[in-house]
Amino acid sequence: MKNILPRIKKFLPEVKTSGFTLIELLIVIAIISGLAVVVFTALNPGARVKSARDARRQSDVASILTGIHTYIVDNGGNFPTGLSTSMAEAQISSAAIASGCNVVTAGCSTAVACVDLQTPAQLTKYVKTMPIDPSLASTSTKTNYSVSVDANNIVTIKACGVETSGTTISASR
Repeated sequence: MKNILPRIKKFLPEVKTSGFTLIELLIVIAIISGLAVVVFTALNPGARVKSARDARRQSDVASILTGIHTYIVDNGGNFPTGLSTSMAEAQISSAAIASGCNVVTAGCSTAVACVDLQTPAQLTKYVKTMPIDPSLASTSTKTNYSVSVDANNIVTIKACGVETSGTTISASR
């Protein structure tokens, strides 16, 4: 019987019981960790959030300006209440505010003048709710946007809380 066993083993496939070594596993984990750090650093999520907020501000500025101009066209060239020719920069509020609308962020004057374009339902036909800066609470009555009108009746809307340095977000028509 002992002579038959070696002959049978020739015809059976060899079974290997080896796997990955600890060193191989640690090297693979180190490579994956290094790649994750490089990708995370390249994406810079903080800058992406700031860029997204500034994009929202650009959209809000365009919405407010479009609402004002549509109002002017629909009302025979008349400005909404609170806006007038050669008007200095004033902060836009989303509700009637008894005190001033001082904005302490860069980009806008800190004038105490405040313009409420939602009461009495002036722009609600064109802008359902007055946009509020993404850095403020959604219940804020201040919007962090300002409006001015020059001597040629060109309306300018400006975002006050721009987060990307050296950038001004404004639109004029």
